Amino acid sequence: MAPRANWKGFLRLSLVTCPVALYPATSESEKISFNQLNRQTGHRIKYLKVDSDTGEEVPNEGIVKGYALDKDTFIEVSKEELENVALESTSTIEIDEFVDRSEIDPRYLIRPYYLRPDGKVAHDAFAVIARRC
Repeated sequence: MAPRANWKGFLRLSLVTCPVALYPATSESEKISFNQLNRQTGHRIKYLKVDSDTGEEVPNEGIVKGYALDKDTFIEVSKEELENVALESTSTIEIDEFVDRSEIDPRYLIRPYYLRPDGKVAHDAFAVIARRC
């Protein structure tokens, strides 16, 4: 299966702007994952979403986001309210300078990604920016 872009936007170096797409450099299918099992029965363990007071299971459509004012007081926050306070994004990566790879802390390389031109017309602009690297 072909990888799907995690993000699409623009790469800008001075006056050159190029549409790009960001892809994961590794696949989740390559990772080994384990299930949790009941040691006595060998059955898989399920995680249920339950009401902390009643102990009853709550379906996904019955769950909303909330902000804790204190231990027992919550304010419900709607999706629309979150969108209204979201920071504006230009979807553009501005290149200010280039650094040697040795200057990059390895912690930033734990989940690698690659950037590629997005669309046929982007290849020339991407090549100009890549030559600067």
